[in-house]
Amino acid sequence: MSEERARILQMISEGKVTAEEGARLLSALDTATPPSQSPKKSSRWFHVRVTDLETDRVKVNVNLPLNLVGVATRMGARFSPEVENFDWDELMAAIEEGAAGKLVEVEDQEGHERVEVFID
Repeated sequence: MSEERARILQMISEGKVTAEEGARLLSALDTATPPSQSPKKSSRWFHVRVTDLETDRVKVNVNLPLNLVGVATRMGARFSPEVENFDWDELMAAIEEGAAGKLVEVEDQEGHERVEVFID
């Protein structure tokens, strides 16, 4: 079993995603282009990092293959009401156009956190 499949199944068992959302993620893995056919896309990763500003400790570090980002952002938006005004379509358009590097950096001074979104 691939590492990605194991992670998705673990998320389902922990209740982090529903069975339906997990099925969509697994389906996205099944329809992904094999690395031998598209080396450029298969080597790109989407990263989200949340850092504590007081201790500079990384609290959250999520790394996803770029081909799963569409599904993941739709699911993540549901669990993050504080970013309800964020334009997810604009982010997805930038990704589809080949954007790389840091796409988003937000600092929450009250919560003492920095959120970074980047692609490499």
